[in-house]
Amino acid sequence: MAGLQKKSLDAPDEQFRNEGIAADVVQVGDAAIARHIFQPGAHCALGGGRMAGSHRADKSCYAAHTGLILSGQLHVEMDDGSTLDVGPNDVYNIPPGHDGWVIGDQPLQAVNWAGVRTWIPEHESGERVVATLMFTDIVGSTERAVQIGDTAWRELLGEHNRLIRQLLDRYRGREITTTGDGFLAIFDGAARAIRAAIAIRDAATGLGLAVRIGVHTAEVELVGDDVRGVAVHEASRIAATAGAGEIYVSATTQVLSVGADLSFTDLGTRDLKGLQGSRQLYAVS
Repeated sequence: MAGLQKKSLDAPDEQFRNEGIAADVVQVGDAAIARHIFQPGAHCALGGGRMAGSHRADKSCYAAHTGLILSGQLHVEMDDGSTLDVGPNDVYNIPPGHDGWVIGDQPLQAVNWAGVRTWIPEHESGERVVATLMFTDIVGSTERAVQIGDTAWRELLGEHNRLIRQLLDRYRGREITTTGDGFLAIFDGAARAIRAAIAIRDAATGLGLAVRIGVHTAEVELVGDDVRGVAVHEASRIAATAGAGEIYVSATTQVLSVGADLSFTDLGTRDLKGLQGSRQLYAVS
């Protein structure tokens, strides 16, 4: 258990400046906390993260934000046309698929404690980096939707998505995309990705859902707000091989996690659909 800890946003661990937006970030335990300052005319969807260099036609912000307005006024418009105005002392939750900008001439100052890692960019577009990829997928989602009905399923899926985004932020993962009933996320550490996978599996179980998860570490290419390369397909196939409640990882990920107090079961080699040669896989115990 972590001991007492404090950090000042006046001495941040990271800083981001772009398009009239300033963000100061501190990492406290497993939480990323950011102070954002929006100048009049600056747009959330042009600020950073999955938006910087984005090739999306709608230019929406695809991070989820939870935070507190300290000063100024923010107007938010969702892709579905719904709107929200928030001001000083308002606590907000803004789902992905939105834009937001300052109302009036006063800069906006806010503190964010969700969506920070997804929103702030880490690499230039086209850069090749070694990263750990994680695919998640709800097992039996169609059958569950039929069982409980469309409305209840939408609510359950929304809660599932909210919890996953919260856990990605906690373990410094970055959401790349959703796959209908799952996620593709990227991490800067293999052990951290596995711990996130365990937390996601446990959270899904608490909702009465079973997920399968695949984790793979390799070199990938970052292109705008997307990640590309054979490694993406490999991580997806590893996830597809797993069963309900199982987390499978590649040999590379397992080796990089040695010493991190994680337990694995050797699954031997497996053939992955569409990929040449067999792959050594491990199950997280």
